Formats: sequence, C-alpha cells, structure tokens
Amino acid sequence: MSINDPSWLSEARKYIGVAEIKGPKTSDFISRWLKHLGAWWSDDETPWCGTFVAQCIETAGLPIPKYWMRAKAWADWGTKLSNPELGCVVVFERKGGGHVGFVVGRTLNGNLLVLGGNQGDKVCIAPFDRTRVIGYYWPPGISLPIPQGLVVMTATGPTSTNEA
Repeated sequence: MSINDPSWLSEARKYIGVAEIKGPKTSDFISRWLKHLGAWWSDDETPWCGTFVAQCIETAGLPIPKYWMRAKAWADWGTKLSNPELGCVVVFERKGGGHVGFVVGRTLNGNLLVLGGNQGDKVCIAPFDRTRVIGYYWPPGISLPIPQGLVVMTATGPTSTNEA
C-alpha cells in the first residue's frame, strides 16, 4: 500500500493473490463480491474483472456503472482522463471483449502496470500494452488527480494479451 493510494486502490491491494478455483467450486471472495453486487450468477468461471473493480469502487463508497460486470461499461463512467494516473480505472480492448483494472505504474518500456482481477485467473499486477487502451477514468464526485506521472517499476511477467 502506498500513502498516495486512493481508497479504492487501497481496497484493491488487499486482494492481491485471490484466485478463482477451476471446476465446480468458486472462490469464497469472488462469490461474496458477486452476492454483494447483486449478480445473477455466482461462479468464478464467468469473467470477473468488472466484478473486482466494482467491488473495490463500491466499497470505497463510490457509484458504479449499471452494467459493472462488463469491462467496457466502465468507459462510460466517471471522468475521462487524457493520461493514466495512479488509481485510475483503465479499460482495454481485447479479442472478444474488454478488460478493466486499476493503473498502478508503468514499466521502463512504457507498458502500464495494472492491478486487476481475472488476470491469469487471479488478482495481480500485470503489464499491459498501452496500444490496447480504450481510456482512463476517474471516479465521479472525486477531485481529479494532480498529474504526477506514473512510478516506473520492473515487470516480473509477460505482457498480458488475453484476460478471458
């Protein structure tokens, strides 16, 4: 946790390592998030990146989109930023859909480091190519961040290409 983290990002960091369970069982965490958000499904086999973002944002007392479960629904939420800032919601394009998470930094080669759910079937920080970005978004009703640029960090895994 960083002292500069917005409340929703502090919430997100608490769940690093939470993973889905293959097969008929479902992660207790993911099941609780789905129930809390009023989902009509209860399994962790359904893509859950939007669920993770919604749970963190909602727990911070902020509004979420009507269709919070759809990654691309986050592109119609909040205030669009021209550049990524610590804690902003980032929406990505991917084959067959989208992906959503929180920006936490960047790599030396310019990839974004994103804290998100359903990244390799777990909550983790992973590098993403900026060319996939649809947009960066800041929660409604929260003062816009003072542009500070992103912290440069070393990525420890491959660049994410498909979060399905």
